[in-house]
Amino acid sequence: MRIIDIITNKRDGLTLTKPEIEFFVRAYTQGDVPDYQAAAWLMAVYLRGMSRQETVDLTVAMAHSGDVLDLSDILDYSVDKHSSGGVGDKTSLVVLPLVAACGVPVAKMSGRGLGYSGGTLDKLESIPGYNVNLTGDEFRALAKQNGIVLAGQSASLAPADAKLYALRDVTGTVPSLPLIASSIMSKKIAAGANGIVLDVKYGRGAFMPMLDDARALAQIMVDIGVDAGRDVIALLSNMNQPLGAAVGNALEIREAIEVLAGRTPETARDFEEHCLIVGSYMLKLAGRNQRWQQPDDNQALLREKLSSGDAFAYFRRMIQAQGGDVRYVDDPALLPGADLVEPVTATQSGVIADVDALTVARASFHLGAGREKKGDPIDLAVGIEVFAKVGAAIKTGDVIAVIHANDADKLIAARLTLQQAFTFSDQFITPPALVDGVISSG
Repeated sequence: MRIIDIITNKRDGLTLTKPEIEFFVRAYTQGDVPDYQAAAWLMAVYLRGMSRQETVDLTVAMAHSGDVLDLSDILDYSVDKHSSGGVGDKTSLVVLPLVAACGVPVAKMSGRGLGYSGGTLDKLESIPGYNVNLTGDEFRALAKQNGIVLAGQSASLAPADAKLYALRDVTGTVPSLPLIASSIMSKKIAAGANGIVLDVKYGRGAFMPMLDDARALAQIMVDIGVDAGRDVIALLSNMNQPLGAAVGNALEIREAIEVLAGRTPETARDFEEHCLIVGSYMLKLAGRNQRWQQPDDNQALLREKLSSGDAFAYFRRMIQAQGGDVRYVDDPALLPGADLVEPVTATQSGVIADVDALTVARASFHLGAGREKKGDPIDLAVGIEVFAKVGAAIKTGDVIAVIHANDADKLIAARLTLQQAFTFSDQFITPPALVDGVISSG
């Protein structure tokens, strides 16, 4: 079998066989295929697309290019979630303890932020001592002992994806739906999940701006899951405005703690509701057609876990078990804070018609809350709090946002950017739905 034949077959629109895909993935992972040939193959896939079977074969080959985590001996059924990234999306921080509090163990591997999208690991490192770098044995032990663990992805997990993603980033092939879907699902499968809830974002603050594109991606990922023997539910989530109020690492940790502790601020009600929706579908998968099959009933149960303090207790347990200083959980005021805190006030009265999530993200990025490339340092303390959401009636002089900065020049740049995020109307505006569709494997 020759790599050049695999490249030309895809270039000519032929369907690649499972052995051809496995050979390519294995050879490239081992370093036997140069980047220029892999780049040619990626461009052929980008231009010609892939069939459902090809996409599944690619996903499974990538999942098995390294270690595959097997949790079957410690968890009867492992449920995971994945978000395609969004502005202010700190959902995992709340959903995992919520679901664990219902007796469903959750063992999740997350990543770091790149660009405008914040990473769960970066946020958690706002809590001193929290260890995201667990060995496979440590990860499994905590999952069994506490029913909850949240750590970084091992470099040995789906290494083919890491190599191909880096190459896609510099060859203009990132937008390919089969390549996006196989990248996401290969990591989920390698991480040992039986059931997966996909939170697929669309809108200005998401990777997929258009709902139809997000729906197409979600359907491909659900199909992959079905063919790979997994249970999958995909939610189509609106990311045109930030989720919750906080955008920034320590700020988002603080907001998540407030929700878990039953002190959800009014500006974070949408975030709380979104967490309940995602959690309800995780319970549905865990119920395996025997219980928890009604999402509305599941949300009621999850609300009880918030009000009772059970979810907060699981979050605290997770932080402590992974070396984090729980004083920062018990008193979020101890979390990293910025030196400069400046309110942004409305220059006119009216109804908020739009809060552009991407513009808010750019303002936060100016402050140092994100990174341009892997390895760049980030400032955990800085960010934005958005206090005016779509549909809110605002008067001139009302505080619509707060900037948290550690540099005066960066604060000025962030302020100028943030002022462009808000659009006013003199008409009543209905707040957008959080979820615009659900795609299920069964």
